[in-house]
Amino acid sequence: MILLNLSIPRPMEPTRDYPLFGGAFSATLPPGAINVSDLRPVPDNQEVFCHRVTDQSLIVELLEFQAHVQGEEAARYHFEDVGAVQEATTVQVETVQALLLENLALRGYCEEAWVLSGTQQVAKENRQVAKDVTLHLALLRLPQYQTDLLLTFNQPPPDNRSSLDPEDLSLLPWSLGDFEQLVTSLTLHDPNIFGPQ
Repeated sequence: MILLNLSIPRPMEPTRDYPLFGGAFSATLPPGAINVSDLRPVPDNQEVFCHRVTDQSLIVELLEFQAHVQGEEAARYHFEDVGAVQEATTVQVETVQALLLENLALRGYCEEAWVLSGTQQVAKENRQVAKDVTLHLALLRLPQYQTDLLLTFNQPPPDNRSSLDPEDLSLLPWSLGDFEQLVTSLTLHDPNIFGPQ
């Protein structure tokens, strides 16, 4: 008989549809994803996952629909808003492009979708020196639910990994392909999460 220590967060399976927001959504998470809500409080409108070894993170957020911005300006608006929340000293958009709705599991609900890549200079967790963090955002707009669904992939610069256990070194950092799989697999199961319509 094998006993597991359940107090230690375990990484999830690489291609498992994981329930989000109490099962209202699900998505495929990459290998080594740890649910941050098992470690600390997370706002109710967010699902946050961190990589087991790197400082990478994935965030799925349900936000109020921003009707005053349209198209790629909506993606830029949310990117700048993330920078303001993180107290970034600089924000730089590198690319913005439309996502093909036909590639999304949410295609029946999503009116438009955008992906943005950029960098923000952020000092994390009481560190004095700000680092350039690469962010990839996917914005899925659901105006019928008054919701902007924002998925964020944070890629801080790699830290020195020489102090890690050899088994941890075998877990590769997440890639843009992992983020794309999260975005395209995001599925809505219960529209009641948005409240009465």
